[in-house]
Amino acid sequence: MAGAIRAWLDGLRPNAYRRHSPVVLLNGLAEQAESWFRNHRFWRRYFDVYMPNLLVYEGAALHRRIDEGIPISIDYLVEQLHTYLEEFVQTPPYHLVAASLGGKVAVAYAVRYPQNVSRMVLLCPSGMGDEEQLPIVEGVRRSDMQALVDSVFYNKRNVEPGLVDYYRSQFRNRRWRSGLMRTIRGTMEYCVRDQLAQVQAPTLLVAGSHDRIVDPNHAREAARALPNGQFLMLPSCGHAPQMERAWTTNRVVLQFLTHPQPTPRAGLSRFLLAKPSALL
Repeated sequence: MAGAIRAWLDGLRPNAYRRHSPVVLLNGLAEQAESWFRNHRFWRRYFDVYMPNLLVYEGAALHRRIDEGIPISIDYLVEQLHTYLEEFVQTPPYHLVAASLGGKVAVAYAVRYPQNVSRMVLLCPSGMGDEEQLPIVEGVRRSDMQALVDSVFYNKRNVEPGLVDYYRSQFRNRRWRSGLMRTIRGTMEYCVRDQLAQVQAPTLLVAGSHDRIVDPNHAREAARALPNGQFLMLPSCGHAPQMERAWTTNRVVLQFLTHPQPTPRAGLSRFLLAKPSALL
């Protein structure tokens, strides 16, 4: 089994100098590099990977809008993404892999620019139901890093210590905190569930069985509205499968984006039957 999977993965690797299928990673409320540090090196073996920094909480673009009293909205983030892809990538159609808040941006972008989207993977996307828990708000207000960690991860042993240290230091930055809170205020009420029926691209919606922020049952129900949608529940996982279940997430995403007829459950079973060391 491991040999067959290795042969399939080797067949995807490039044998010559050429462009590869573009994959665009859209983060949630966590900032970009910190969101995908366990994923992008693996995916870069098979794709051209782009990580647009749509949310830089202490950055000039965000604070110009704040100073002018303009909200940080999903529409704004969609158009920022469109500008980035049109000006600096220019190789549509794109695969979108989006987490949490990034899922709202991905769905809205796919509805507005359907010709630009090939396939999507939504990891614990927000905006699937009427209500969501946002303990990050209280965590930021109180500078309580533990509250943030407890809300995101099922197993706190999976938390990278450097990640905790980074956000602890950022919580002390008033400009960063202001950018984060304004982003939450401008995006938290936006629901994309009614837009799912308009998504044309094949889409995999992944939920964590112990997600405390987005109800996994709401995600399962929402996935049924996708015309070309599939759903996968990851056991023993919280709100950040790209970090907490990175080994599995990396390979499920790869299988869904590359297989002619992707079946996430079959792909998951194949990967779990193989030893991780056989694929690294």
